[in-house]
Amino acid sequence: MIETKLDHLLIGTPQPFRDDGEMSAIVKTKVPDAIFLGPLGLEGNEVADPVHHGGQDKAVHLYAAEHYSWWRQRYPGLGILNQPGAFGENFSCTGLTEDRLCLGDMFRVGEALIECSHARQPCWKLNHRFGEKDVMKTVIRTARSGSYFRVIEPGRVQAGDRISQCERPHPDWPLDKLFRILISGDHDGRKTELQWLASSPVLASTWRKRAEQLAEKQ
Repeated sequence: MIETKLDHLLIGTPQPFRDDGEMSAIVKTKVPDAIFLGPLGLEGNEVADPVHHGGQDKAVHLYAAEHYSWWRQRYPGLGILNQPGAFGENFSCTGLTEDRLCLGDMFRVGEALIECSHARQPCWKLNHRFGEKDVMKTVIRTARSGSYFRVIEPGRVQAGDRISQCERPHPDWPLDKLFRILISGDHDGRKTELQWLASSPVLASTWRKRAEQLAEKQ
C-alpha cells in the first residue's frame, strides 16, 4: 500500500489566458491552510470550461512531483517548472506516478476519501502555458499525464496531510496502461479490455464512452 504526503495544495480561478479572451483556471496558487474538499472539488477552486473540466469525476487533479525534473531537462529555463502548479494540479506529491497509481485506488487524505477515476487527457492549453508547441504531444507519448480523483467522503484537507492508500481493486490497471490504450492509440487487439473498461463504473464516464467507441471499431 502506498503512503506519501500531500506536499502542496493548490487552487485557481478563471483568468484571461489568451489575447482573444480565452479564459482558464490552469494557473494555481498554493494554499497553506486547511480547506474543504467536496464532491466537486476544493473550496475556492473554479474552472473556466465546465464542459471539459470539473465535475465529480474530476474533483481533484494530481500531478506527480517527480516528473518536474524530467520536464525541466526538456525545457531548461522555463520558470513555471520551478514550483508546483505548472500543469494546473490541485495536489502535488511524490509517489503517485502513473505507473504506480491504478484505476479505482482509494486514498485517505486528511478527513477526505478519494478514488482514482482516470488519467488527465492533455489539451492545447498546456502548449500555450509552456510556450512550447509539443507539450501535449509529449504528454501523450510519455504518459506523464497526471490523474483525476472523485471524492467519496468529503472533508478538510491541508498541505502536509498523509495520503494513505486504503484499497486497490484493480491492480492490473495502472494509469499509464489505461492512458496508452485510451489516449495514446495502443488499443488495437484489445477489444475485451475495452469492453471491460466501457462497463466499469469506477472509470470516468467520458472515458467509458471512449472505450465503448474504440471497442466498436475492433
